[in-house]
Amino acid sequence: MIIWNCRVCGLGYDESPWGVDDRTPDFTFCECCGAEFGYNDYSPESARRHRANWLEGGASWHYPNLKPLDWRLEPQLTFIPDRYR
Repeated sequence: MIIWNCRVCGLGYDESPWGVDDRTPDFTFCECCGAEFGYNDYSPESARRHRANWLEGGASWHYPNLKPLDWRLEPQLTFIPDRYR
């Protein structure tokens, strides 16, 4: 069950890398966009900046072996939390 979406690319996770308090990042990386949680997504501006760079670079998966065969960018981007769009 998805309970958290990446602030940069919208990828769904079943656990928040920002902890239960939403204030304690674990500094791991998004499987999709490669954002370092707690660094590239610490503010709406930093998330937008990382997203722009990721999209400009072709929106490649950070861990390509985890990319679903039926993955589509546009639907995933709709899951970016409103504050970080």
